[in-house]
Amino acid sequence: MIKDSKKLYREAMRVLKQTSRTFYIPITLLKPTLRKTVASAYLCMRAIDEIEDHEQLPLEDKSSLLIRISEMLTGSFDPETYQNLIQPYAEKLPEVTLRLTDWLNICPTGVLDKVKKSTSIMASGMAKWAEKNWAIVTKEDFDDYTYYVAGLVGVMLSDIWDWYDGTKTDYELAIGFGRGLQCVNILRNQDEDHVRGVNFLPENWDRADLFKYADDNLNLAENYIQSIETKNIVTFCQIPYQLAVKTLAVMKAGREKMTREEVNTVVTEITK
Repeated sequence: MIKDSKKLYREAMRVLKQTSRTFYIPITLLKPTLRKTVASAYLCMRAIDEIEDHEQLPLEDKSSLLIRISEMLTGSFDPETYQNLIQPYAEKLPEVTLRLTDWLNICPTGVLDKVKKSTSIMASGMAKWAEKNWAIVTKEDFDDYTYYVAGLVGVMLSDIWDWYDGTKTDYELAIGFGRGLQCVNILRNQDEDHVRGVNFLPENWDRADLFKYADDNLNLAENYIQSIETKNIVTFCQIPYQLAVKTLAVMKAGREKMTREEVNTVVTEITK
């Protein structure tokens, strides 16, 4: 049983590395208990995110899958029911989604319900926006969308910090952190999204409005980090935060993204 648990953890880290360049490095720098917890929690959310982002699944299939998964996560999650649910799409869905049960299994029981709750809310929100075909009209729409796809990551992490060592953080700042990172991603992927006919900007918004939204929310992220005393958690938060700030500066200067060398420099400066 111990060997199986260790093997599952190694596989979780492998899948994490394949699915997230942004979060893999900071997660590996966490102490063992936090590392396993955050890795499992992130993979749970990434599992449903891959459904929302899937380019081949019809909107109605995305919505129905996400709604059903959301319902399952609010109660006693049954692995067999989940496998039956996703079986018709097994050839299309990535490993991280197919193995949601495994990611739930490696999450410590003391914080599992919190992880399931945030992931369930995220799934229901993603289902709503899939039904709307991501038709974002107002700033309120944009706030709502970025809350579900990224702000809830901040909420979930705040719950994990509290469970781990009693670290208390402001949920609104945590949501702002997630929104800031998401907005930077939207800015970075704007041309690619345009090619595939996707537009996340509210009506009458331009790139300058997105830059301001990102700046405002990254300011909240900075306040969030300053409120934390546990050094290991601060280091974890600083990496995606600093990468987002630097990426924003690079894009404002007219470049598409940071170089690999620039990324490595940021990470080295934070971790040395």
